[in-house]
Amino acid sequence: MDLFNSALGKNITFLRPAFFIISGFIGIPNIKYYYAFLFFVYIISVLANTAVMAAIYLDHNLRTPKYIAVFNLALVDLLGNSAMVPKILDIFLFNHPHISYNDCLTFLFFCYVFLSMQALNLVALSYDRAMAIVYPLHYQLKVTHKFMFCLIASFWVFVIIVILIATGLLTRLSLCESVVIKSFFCDHGQIYRLACNDYTPSDITAWILPALILWLPLLFVLLSYLSIGYALAKVATVRERMKGFKTCTAHLSLVAIYFLPILITLRLNIEPNARIINLSLTSVFPPMLNPIIYVLQTQEIKESLKKLKGRITTHYKNRKVKFKK
Repeated sequence: MDLFNSALGKNITFLRPAFFIISGFIGIPNIKYYYAFLFFVYIISVLANTAVMAAIYLDHNLRTPKYIAVFNLALVDLLGNSAMVPKILDIFLFNHPHISYNDCLTFLFFCYVFLSMQALNLVALSYDRAMAIVYPLHYQLKVTHKFMFCLIASFWVFVIIVILIATGLLTRLSLCESVVIKSFFCDHGQIYRLACNDYTPSDITAWILPALILWLPLLFVLLSYLSIGYALAKVATVRERMKGFKTCTAHLSLVAIYFLPILITLRLNIEPNARIINLSLTSVFPPMLNPIIYVLQTQEIKESLKKLKGRITTHYKNRKVKFKK
């Protein structure tokens, strides 16, 4: 962050609080049950995403370009919930609302990186589906392992740079209005509005970020499905159309689960407590549901998990037999 602290070479001192206070919910009785529910969601998310990652890693039949993106999605979901939920539980369930300045910016950075990568993973998967249906004969030439690795890597680099710039700009603000963040985590918008000097760069960034990591990915996904719909409309039989569309149902479910709650929350002018509930559920629910949807709607992963379960069962049976001998 020293690059941003130089203030373009000028000797300027910025006022920074020693800590922030994350307020969370206000005036809701028995709110600890909600945090216990988030912990339950987190445990399911860890188990489900780990199972999907293990199935893809251990099954050579799943080492295709598509499942590179699926593996990365499971990894991002696992890391995203692990970055957010334990800290939220520590803050609210164990009553530690004070968070140091540096820890808050670090918390913000990782939360935004993983949330942004969820959207870009959906872009990678939509591209895979579009190529598979629109150009089925050239799919293996257009979507290779190298291409998918490069695409995913470029998304990681892009997101890290963008969020690093947004976080770095916050370090050039004098925060003297308040130390209370009215959210459930270190929210970018809540922090820069506490500044008592010019926060125009951060304000512009707050407009650009959603365009880059939300609206553009959503636009690409919609355009890819328009091309898929057009390609399927030219298919002769209804049965072939349904077969082609069925390969997209898992991905469409992920798109709906990720984008719809965010769009609804952004469009509605709701009171702070309801907004925090919506945003927190929007952040932690998709990482839990994504692997479950892929397991339920993807035959290859179902079969792989059955094989993995069989191997584990056989291994333990063999160990028991050896132990008895």
